Amino acid sequence: MHDVGLAAWFGGTLANAVALNRAAGEAGDASSAGAVANAGWDRWTPVNAAAIGAHLIGSVGQLVSNSDRLAAQQGVATMSMIKTGVTAAALAATGYSRILGRKVSQYHAVPASDATTPTAGTPAEVAAAQKQLAALQWAVPALTGVLVLISAYAGEQQRPHAVLGGLTRRLSLS
Repeated sequence: MHDVGLAAWFGGTLANAVALNRAAGEAGDASSAGAVANAGWDRWTPVNAAAIGAHLIGSVGQLVSNSDRLAAQQGVATMSMIKTGVTAAALAATGYSRILGRKVSQYHAVPASDATTPTAGTPAEVAAAQKQLAALQWAVPALTGVLVLISAYAGEQQRPHAVLGGLTRRLSLS
């Protein structure tokens, strides 16, 4: 659950930033661009919520199953704290993106160049949200990408030689 949820969270937000947001600008006219982007993001939201939920449930499961290593192996607690902090930042960026996305989506067929680029005809509130979304569309995949890297590192910490080394270092410091 941890890995599949994280993969969907990372991959979906990256694909939407790279493809959907820009492709919406090719919808034909400015109002259609806004409608296409809103429809795409509104369809992605429940999938993304399920992915995040699966990741968080899987994370708790990993934490529980690795509680002995967390206490005994040097470096595991630090890695877990960093991972928790990055997860909180990714959740905050995702949540704030959704708040901004709702502002944009309530106008449905808002004039836009693409999902995150307003036009002269874009209402001011929507334009302000789009400008913030332009940065956040990259922040979420960047943060979740960091989580992928931390998870890979955590997996390496579970190798027998790493566990033995971490336990030995912990005992030598005691």
